Amino acid sequence: MSSSPVIASQKVLDLLQRLHAASLAQERSLSVRLWLLTRHLRSLFVKKTWSSQDDNFTKDKFIALEADKSEFLYLLARSTGATTIVEAGTSFGVSTIYLALAAGQNAAALSSSPVTPGQGAKVIATEKEPEKAKRAREHWKEAGPEVELWITLLEGDLNETLPVEVNKADKIDLLLLDIWTPLALPALKIAQPKLRPGALIIADNTTGFRTAYKDFFDYIHVPKSGFKSMTTPFKGGLEVIVYLPTV
Repeated sequence: MSSSPVIASQKVLDLLQRLHAASLAQERSLSVRLWLLTRHLRSLFVKKTWSSQDDNFTKDKFIALEADKSEFLYLLARSTGATTIVEAGTSFGVSTIYLALAAGQNAAALSSSPVTPGQGAKVIATEKEPEKAKRAREHWKEAGPEVELWITLLEGDLNETLPVEVNKADKIDLLLLDIWTPLALPALKIAQPKLRPGALIIADNTTGFRTAYKDFFDYIHVPKSGFKSMTTPFKGGLEVIVYLPTV
């Protein structure tokens, strides 16, 4: 068995393994499979792809980024030295753990002196559902200071909460869009003024829900938008976008 590409204590690695197993078990259930199929069909034939019924159904669901995508995300964050990261769509906080590990480790690597946990890096995470936010905090607390102290969680509608926190940032190195497709473009537009040249934007399920992402892709594919993107062949598609604005 190959070793994990993620640098973390065994406690955190064990926690991640347990959370991914729980998420996968949910995804394999008949109810979730039927819900995903229904949502996919809606994305193909009707403009409205999200409803209050979807909110109710997913309140107790992980809907987490898969383990291989999360490990890839961690490596991207480490390789680019990302220390200020925004995550739109935290859910139970699984992918946030990877981002916090990367941001904290990058901060330590960039510093000539020991870094105090919580200083020099930040992961700004958003979550609409109070119960999911509570569960995420529980997972981060269980992970401990190598994770918990790097995260700022914004509860509520990201259209209201995210601009305030983004305005405080000097720059944003990485934006993860692991959120329902109607919110992908608004989240990107909120973060864009603070995206540094070369910043990464990662969007999930861009093949599986391509139609629902239409407005998002129309926006980033404008020739002078500054965005360059590639769909990687992970399950459902994972978009890797680099922000290269012209001077």
